[in-house]
Amino acid sequence: MKTLLLKKNDVGRLIGMTEVIGAVEEAYRAFSSDQVEQPDYIGIHLPSLRGEIDFKLGYYKVAEIISMKAHSGGFTNNPVEHGVPNSMGTILLFDARSCALICIMDGSLITGLRTGAAGAVSVKALARKNARTIASIGTGNQARMQIRAINEILKIEEVHAWDSTYETSSKYKADIEREFGIPVTVATSKKEAVERADILITTTRGKGSLVEAEWVKPGTHIVAIGTDQRGKQELDPELFRNAKIIVDSLSQCTEKGETWHPLNKNIITKDFIHGEIGEVLLGRKPGRERDDEITIFDSTGMAIQDNTTATKIYRNAIANNVGTFFQFLEE
Repeated sequence: MKTLLLKKNDVGRLIGMTEVIGAVEEAYRAFSSDQVEQPDYIGIHLPSLRGEIDFKLGYYKVAEIISMKAHSGGFTNNPVEHGVPNSMGTILLFDARSCALICIMDGSLITGLRTGAAGAVSVKALARKNARTIASIGTGNQARMQIRAINEILKIEEVHAWDSTYETSSKYKADIEREFGIPVTVATSKKEAVERADILITTTRGKGSLVEAEWVKPGTHIVAIGTDQRGKQELDPELFRNAKIIVDSLSQCTEKGETWHPLNKNIITKDFIHGEIGEVLLGRKPGRERDDEITIFDSTGMAIQDNTTATKIYRNAIANNVGTFFQFLEE
């Protein structure tokens, strides 16, 4: 057998956001249906002035595919010092029937796509049906990806954006208005942006000051993206006291996600967590039940999302004769 190599340009033309949203929905349903084996992911923080690298491994029983992803981020000096991006990803796919390596693909786009899609899936399941205004706390690449994905789910009428630097948020405004024609207001404070939100997105890598509970109006849906390890935080733990809390993975979010903080401060107990997003998608747990509910989706990111998305890309590549095969195993 041969192994398929898919580079970044290959991956980019093999899947669109609508397909990614479907793949992420499949992942969440599978995870909450005991169709997934997913060990705890490993994160390594490199020495000061560098970043981190995470390793995520998953087995999807129905598809008989095992995936392994390495993804780095925060290496701000990479382009100048090493001539490589500040964030990189690689995904390996194995045929679980033989454990043969069937594909090596660039994973940098996949992480962004499936994380954006996760926010959109939560919006579809949990946001108010008349939600139209988005607040984005953080205006980096993932903030853009959230807009791309949510725009597939509903008609966004306006975006209020805040970032720690005005230059970054101004570029975000120009990019979003050019790509989607959606008006963007650059807020002078986080509070100003948050108070306008029907849907609040936080994508700050979880290391800045917090979104305060008193800023969030009733009926807001919060997509919490930036916290996936201890030491990161984006939300005031008091927000969780009167909110409906939905997580991607109960085990991950209570140990490494945004939900860990209110648990650690005894503001809530694990019994207070409404459930996993997969349970909502499967109809086992209700989603939004009232227009005045505050709903929080705590997304730490899961290997099964990479698995289903990468598998779809692999199958599209085979069907469309994209990529390069090479002999990885010697006969």
